[in-house]
Amino acid sequence: MKVKDVLKVGMKGEVYTSKKVREAAGIKPGGRVRAVVIEGRLVLEPIPSIEEVIRNPVVTISVEEAERLSIESQKEEGVYG
Repeated sequence: MKVKDVLKVGMKGEVYTSKKVREAAGIKPGGRVRAVVIEGRLVLEPIPSIEEVIRNPVVTISVEEAERLSIESQKEEGVYG
């Protein structure tokens, strides 16, 4: 979905977004965003909260697989028997 809007810049350089832009980008009140400048263009990306990450896992693994990976990494670090 492509959303365009004209935003206001305050006297101290603050950029004020519209509700339409925030909703389209998934930016929530009290949330955080990552700002990236690419070839003179400002890109704002919402940073998900830990609660959102937990609710929407990127990868699902079994308990057994998590335990195997944990033991493997502990062995690599020399902290497992």
